[in-house]
Amino acid sequence: MIQLKRAYASVEKKDSYRILIDRLWPRGMSKEKEQLDLWLKDIAPSKELRKWFNHEADKFPEFEEKYRAELQSGEAQLALHKLEQVIKEHSIITLVYGAKDPVHNNAVVLKKVLEDK
Repeated sequence: MIQLKRAYASVEKKDSYRILIDRLWPRGMSKEKEQLDLWLKDIAPSKELRKWFNHEADKFPEFEEKYRAELQSGEAQLALHKLEQVIKEHSIITLVYGAKDPVHNNAVVLKKVLEDK
């Protein structure tokens, strides 16, 4: 099972294996408080895509398309393969993200990509 959780939400036992999927560490959060098992920086959208998207909901469909394309090559593809291995090893994982919008963000797209496989 793949869960999504904002980095600023409280850590719970049901989170199980927690993976930060943002390129940047969440502002104001300590490594101790996050209680992460893994940080996959390279699975995050590129700096250019992140800046272009700027968390504007109307750009989300195009963002999703571009992000899916990024996940098919380079470091992102390697990170995606690593994440797929982690999923095989853990029955529950939580993708941790920093975005304020729980509907229009990279974690939502990544979860869809993983569930489509």
